[in-house]
Amino acid sequence: MLRYLARRIVSLALSLLVASMAIFLLVEMVPGDPATFMLGTGAQPDTLAALRDQLGLNQPLPIRYADWLGAVLSGDLGVSFTYKTPVAGMIADRMQVSLPLAVMALALAVAIAFPVGIFAASRRGRVGDTTVMGLTQIGIALPNFWFAMLLVLLFAVRLRLLPAGGFAGWDHPVAALRSLLLPAVALALPQAAILARVLRSALIETLDQDYIRTARAKGLTRGQSLRRHALRNALIPVLTIMGMQFSFLLAGAIIIENVFYLPGLGRLIFQAITQRDLIVVQSAVLVLVAAVILVTFLVDMAYAAVDPRLRAR
Repeated sequence: MLRYLARRIVSLALSLLVASMAIFLLVEMVPGDPATFMLGTGAQPDTLAALRDQLGLNQPLPIRYADWLGAVLSGDLGVSFTYKTPVAGMIADRMQVSLPLAVMALALAVAIAFPVGIFAASRRGRVGDTTVMGLTQIGIALPNFWFAMLLVLLFAVRLRLLPAGGFAGWDHPVAALRSLLLPAVALALPQAAILARVLRSALIETLDQDYIRTARAKGLTRGQSLRRHALRNALIPVLTIMGMQFSFLLAGAIIIENVFYLPGLGRLIFQAITQRDLIVVQSAVLVLVAAVILVTFLVDMAYAAVDPRLRAR
């Protein structure tokens, strides 16, 4: 188990290093000059040169990368070109929205997907299975932003049960959770449809194994053998999808954040790109990539907890 853990930690560190290089180079390749954007096209050349020197944009690329990476490792994400505030504080403020939203959406997706997937697998080939698979296909096909607008029209405009947008802040926890509920549902249902289909397929494959037939021969019902034996062994592909979904929910909710006017991390990155605020883009994307890699690491640890064979490697 220790060797398995050590290999995963080394892989995590190398992935973060490679990701930081890729992020820095890709952002540097974006056309346009941050100094020109900040001062306007009518700025004097000497003023532009002074600002570029102040921002460190005149330094060679390797030196700028080394300075940026060293600052990141020390916990300093820099200062926003546009807002003149520490980037770490901006990201922390936005993560207070994006992280709870992603957790709520994933929890809702799992709460919906597991009963639906188990129900469909236990009724393979029957009417219930066909109906559930048809509904999940619709859930996958529907754009989440369109579904989000339908939720706003029904629950906010017509029924007036939940707010249509904005974020109340965590000073008022109940109001904050109410603000995140509709966006979480809009994000969760398509993910629940995907997760339910993966769980159904994994369970059906597992139910055809010899040890399940042996369990049935010993007197267990189909439902008992499914819950006691098949479900645990079908979790590895499900855990993989859950890890990918959490990463998507954390980093890819920018459309939903704009539909509901949520001040999340995805919206911050979008605004920073339009304003050519490179230090915010680099740091925020690195935080998201680090979160994705960390989630992947935790999924690997979950594999080891589910499958004892991995712990022996």
